Amino acid sequence: MKPVLKMSVLAATILLAVGCQDEKAAETKPAEPAKVEQVAAEAAPATFATEDDKAAYAIGASLAQYLAANLDQQKELGLELSKEQVLAGVTDVFADQSRLTPEETQQALQSLDQRVSEMAQQKAQEEAEKNIKAGEEYRAEFEKKDGVVKTDSGLLYQVETQGEGDKPAATDTVKVHYKGMLTDGTEFDSSYARNQPATFPLNQVISGWTEGVQLMPVGSKFTFVIPPELAYGSQANPSIPANSTLVFEVELLDIVKADQPAEEAAQ
Repeated sequence: MKPVLKMSVLAATILLAVGCQDEKAAETKPAEPAKVEQVAAEAAPATFATEDDKAAYAIGASLAQYLAANLDQQKELGLELSKEQVLAGVTDVFADQSRLTPEETQQALQSLDQRVSEMAQQKAQEEAEKNIKAGEEYRAEFEKKDGVVKTDSGLLYQVETQGEGDKPAATDTVKVHYKGMLTDGTEFDSSYARNQPATFPLNQVISGWTEGVQLMPVGSKFTFVIPPELAYGSQANPSIPANSTLVFEVELLDIVKADQPAEEAAQ
């Protein structure tokens, strides 16, 4: 879990100046500027007496963006921190009237970081368990459909179009069109959307693909439902949550031979 204070270099410099010296704070996570941009668009054009005044205001705005985004992230975990107290801390330090020593400030931030980490881990565990259950239910329903085959590994597939070409081996490089989805229909990847087939060695992808595409004669289109243990397991990324069952529509266009010209393979 990354620490709760993930700020821009500018915001980090400001907080260091007012006594917030958590070394973990230097990790970067830019705040989304959408709300700020909207307010700025609706407000009257800003005027400042000098460029220094404008720069000073920009420093404050950058800090506020970071703080607002940080508080929103914590709120998503169920932790609500008072904006008024945050503002009071900034104001008091600039007035040289801080109610906390630098050591107490550091301890409070470390304690907060620990609490946020524990809450995030708990949320991630709950999400993973929910995904496991949703995947099991989806696979059970898919397995009931006509023509669905389940392999010994747990991979499910349904033939949409049966080709008549050769079947690839695990060591072959294949050219495919595909679309990947979560069980709720959310699309996370698609060569169709890029309007460009994908070419890759079959033994360098998730095991569900390695197994499944070997079942396909060239010219076929299959739908695969891949359990998490044959996909990304407990690993999560922004588009695929942990323990997700994945659904792929795959067309096998060609088996790319080792001596096939690169320009031909890319067509």
